[in-house]
Amino acid sequence: MKLKKLSLEQKNRYYGLYFILPWFIGFLFLFMVPLISSFRYSLSNLQVSNEGFTLEFIGLANFREALLSHESYVRMLTESVLNIVVNTPLIIIFSLFFAVILNQKFHGRVLARAIFFLPVILASGIIASIENGDLMQSVVRNANDMTGGGLSVLKNLDLTIMLLESGMSPILVEYLTGAVSRIYEIVSQSGVQILIFLAGLQSISPSLYEAAKIEGSTGYEAFWKITFPMLSPLILTNLVYTIVDSFISDQTSRLVVDTAFKSFNFGLSAAMSWIYFAVIALILWVTTALVSRKVFYQN
Repeated sequence: MKLKKLSLEQKNRYYGLYFILPWFIGFLFLFMVPLISSFRYSLSNLQVSNEGFTLEFIGLANFREALLSHESYVRMLTESVLNIVVNTPLIIIFSLFFAVILNQKFHGRVLARAIFFLPVILASGIIASIENGDLMQSVVRNANDMTGGGLSVLKNLDLTIMLLESGMSPILVEYLTGAVSRIYEIVSQSGVQILIFLAGLQSISPSLYEAAKIEGSTGYEAFWKITFPMLSPLILTNLVYTIVDSFISDQTSRLVVDTAFKSFNFGLSAAMSWIYFAVIALILWVTTALVSRKVFYQN
């Protein structure tokens, strides 16, 4: 009996299943049981003893305490969401800009790419701990605190005046000068995104640019008509990656860990983590729904 030949769409569906299969197996055997257990803990009062632990069902009391009674959880969660809204567009624009530059042919290109990958190494645990313990940075940070952020203000003052005199909106000027103050944070979170954009740029066929050049298009037109649409799926990928990466290492995550392993309030910590999970899922869903409408796929 001869098997029916699959169409291209059916083949792509099977390829998608093959790609997601390792993640699904890992989730099934490694994450599903802890996920269900943490939800049980969030609805219970967990008491640890020498013989193990006991669970007392208390309903939504832990969720109410996290949202209505805890002194800092809601404030930290709000700050984390605002940081995501402000930093994510800057990280994506910065990564795309430097990926386009690093994709050009010039002497020392390999060295320049290695330098821009340094943020990934700097973000590793050992270097980050050394960085946090650096005496000089502590001195600069303390001096900045003592002047009420005066050092940053002085650095941005000339830029602010120049942008305002050029007729730019004060809101946009404040956003851009704030980005200058956060430049270290933005650079340290852009290493992986630059690599992803570089891989996407190198996958674009040079024949497209040659045909555009023959037709008389400028570099600006080639970027917006060829490069940007071809990279749009990777922009969505980097958006999702940046949002998830930002949530992993922020103050809210540290508060959840401290509540569990310093205050030993495991039920409250589980409730905090589930609220946190719901907020991240909502932001990712909204972002994906909005951006995916503009993504260009070569079907």
